[in-house]
Amino acid sequence: MYQALLTRKYLTSKIMPLLAMVAVTLSVATVLITWSVMGGFLKTLISGGRTMIGDVALAWPNVGFAHYEDLIDRLEADPQILAAAPVIETFGLVTLPSGRVEDVAIKGIEPESFDAVTGFMSTIWWKPLDEPVLKDTQRIDPRLIEEDRAVLGRIERQGRELRRADPQTGRPEIAALIGIELTGLNRRQQSGVYLPMQPLRATSSGAVTYDSVFMALNGAIRITVPGFDTQGQVIDFSTERFPVANEFQTGVYEIDSKTVLVPLSALQELLHMDEAKRVARSDPFEEFDGGPGPEVVGIDPARVTTVLVRAVDGVDVDAVKAICDRVYADFSRAHEGEVPLPLDMRPRSWEDLNATLIGAVKKETGLVLFIFGVISFTTVFLVLAIFWSMVSEKTRDIGVLRALGASTLGVAWLWLRYGAAIGLVGAVAGVFVGWLIVTNINPIHDWLGADLGPGLSRAASAVLGWFGAGPVTIDLTIWDPRVYYFVEIPREVEPGKAAVVFVVGILTCLLGALIPATRAARMDPVRALRFE
Repeated sequence: MYQALLTRKYLTSKIMPLLAMVAVTLSVATVLITWSVMGGFLKTLISGGRTMIGDVALAWPNVGFAHYEDLIDRLEADPQILAAAPVIETFGLVTLPSGRVEDVAIKGIEPESFDAVTGFMSTIWWKPLDEPVLKDTQRIDPRLIEEDRAVLGRIERQGRELRRADPQTGRPEIAALIGIELTGLNRRQQSGVYLPMQPLRATSSGAVTYDSVFMALNGAIRITVPGFDTQGQVIDFSTERFPVANEFQTGVYEIDSKTVLVPLSALQELLHMDEAKRVARSDPFEEFDGGPGPEVVGIDPARVTTVLVRAVDGVDVDAVKAICDRVYADFSRAHEGEVPLPLDMRPRSWEDLNATLIGAVKKETGLVLFIFGVISFTTVFLVLAIFWSMVSEKTRDIGVLRALGASTLGVAWLWLRYGAAIGLVGAVAGVFVGWLIVTNINPIHDWLGADLGPGLSRAASAVLGWFGAGPVTIDLTIWDPRVYYFVEIPREVEPGKAAVVFVVGILTCLLGALIPATRAARMDPVRALRFE
């Protein structure tokens, strides 16, 4: 009973314990905010990459493998697999309207099946919008213009079908879908929207002119890719012009600046991976002299390099990999000698394929948390110092308690209980403050950049002006969408993370109170009563 009474008395009558409580609050809030923002960044990165790969990919690069339709049918027959899509992934060069040549990743896709696996159609950028994006307060987004809705609707259909009508004949042509950062003709604004730009072009006279180019209307690119035979040897290089149907944005800069999507059949033909006749060797002069020509001895089926797989919601990635392993083993036995062996076709997720990038972000997250954890660990020493001082101050009180029959454990528990109470209140306040800041981190950030930063700049310029110094600019915009490539700061407070930070906050106070509690419990009551 005396422990509860003294704990409440000390909590309400002493100012020093309140400082320890504030320290716990700040430590818990800081770690929770850091963990939530960095975790949100990582989650956004992984989900953005998933737009290009789905859950799992089965790949045989460059050369490709045949009978992929049968593999897709076998995968989709499993009740845990939602969809599978054939894809060709290769590298190549793209010539842009400005004449600049870039190395890119080129993907051949079937729009419907690719969307079923990745949901890529949601990333198509040029389409009519009814409402502006969150930060477009001035409504500068060209997609909001009412007069252009019909044109934007047609451009959106172009992107979904990978087709664009020839301006002269009106007939649909196969077209490409390109990352919105590829051409450099779209200027990303502070709000996250894009404004098309007119490219500069130097003339033969030395003058500079502006070309009227909007990629989804009259823009085109030229793609050059190497073709491989079934043995992995380069046959030749093929070049093809593709009008641009639309542009896409996944939110991952490496994808949006280095990726081109084209129809699967067009890329198969360009890479000599389409279905072809297999002929026997014959005398070349026989055909020249009007003979029957080479004998057709078989058909080489069309090939793809990758099959993307998406599972139904709730299925773990490891479970998807196990399903793919089992299905591919059966598929390999059915086409023995014609497709790669199961040991060579390991299913890999987006995290596996980009382990270096994602691993770096995870390590950075761990490092930042470690640094803030070490800083927050100073709470232990603050609580220790405060409690040590209080034990010294309350030496006579401790002597009275011991003289009245309080046990050693009872006195120790009094101070540990006191530390736990401080930790509990501080941790609850810290979790609440952290949740409040994370939930409103974007409005807070906007206020820092738009209001506080310019205000501090004016104040600093006015003060320094008295000393003859020039104006000062203080920019508190930390998360610029043009740099970090997300319109908003990713944020998410996960209950598990909040629980861990909450418990650690209490433990730091208990740890800090442990040594003073031990000291109080070991005091000699006679000496404690004589203490002045």
